[in-house]
Amino acid sequence: MPHHKRADLLEAAKSFCDTFAQKKSPDEILSYFSWSPDILAYEHGLKELAPFLGREFRGPGGVRKYFETLVKFLSYEDMQFADYIVDAVENRVAVKGTARFTWTETEESWDEVFAYALKFDDQHKVVSYEVWADSGAAYLASKGRLKELRAETIE
Repeated sequence: MPHHKRADLLEAAKSFCDTFAQKKSPDEILSYFSWSPDILAYEHGLKELAPFLGREFRGPGGVRKYFETLVKFLSYEDMQFADYIVDAVENRVAVKGTARFTWTETEESWDEVFAYALKFDDQHKVVSYEVWADSGAAYLASKGRLKELRAETIE
């Protein structure tokens, strides 16, 4: 496996993640995706907990809807990425991220560690974007119960 393939995948993943960290528009984020009808955005979790969880968002239109849904419900600060793991044979990159998220309607915030699993095509465009995050904190924040829960655990 040529070393440049690993380096190219790492650079593609870092550029993609930097786009998030810099709060770029959904259009800029989508520019990192393949235009294949099979592309996928999927955030793991129970679909009953949030409108962006547990649903397959497929194709360019579906992936756009995923990112537009995120922007509608969440904001974030101080997003950073580290610990990139590159599998050049499978064109995959895993990465750990951290950020402070806020559910916009309730203005409740939480600090989170999350993970991305990215699969790329041969042109280094994303074909699969999977997220593992704290769906419990998102759900509680959406209901305005996160602060209440924190107060209960302090007592």
